[in-house]
Amino acid sequence: QVQLLESGGGSAQPGGSLTLSCKVSGLAGRRNCIGWFRQVPGNQREGIAGIYNNGASTFYADFVKGRFRILQNRAKGTVDLQLNNLQPEDTATYYCAANGDYWCSQWDKYNYWGQGTQVTVSS
Repeated sequence: QVQLLESGGGSAQPGGSLTLSCKVSGLAGRRNCIGWFRQVPGNQREGIAGIYNNGASTFYADFVKGRFRILQNRAKGTVDLQLNNLQPEDTATYYCAANGDYWCSQWDKYNYWGQGTQVTVSS
């Protein structure tokens, strides 16, 4: 059984930073991708970044523009999403997701989801 558990959400001021963490267990496919998505109420969920479980490659949505970074945190056993230079439009619920058998850039193939963690950016 695949389980994903997010942590690290919260509040930040514009220009600030947060780090989200996702602990994944039970993923056993050919490619094993872990990704981060976000959703604002009334909008579709959008992919932010993905990484293969072996850390070989990473993928980012165009809107990230170098502000966010996905990485394997070997010490914690998590996949982290570093959010830098946060802006009010980054306010959303952030989800960790996984897919076992597709390329990490195939946002529509992620089929395992965490419960979500809220990020709020305001002054």
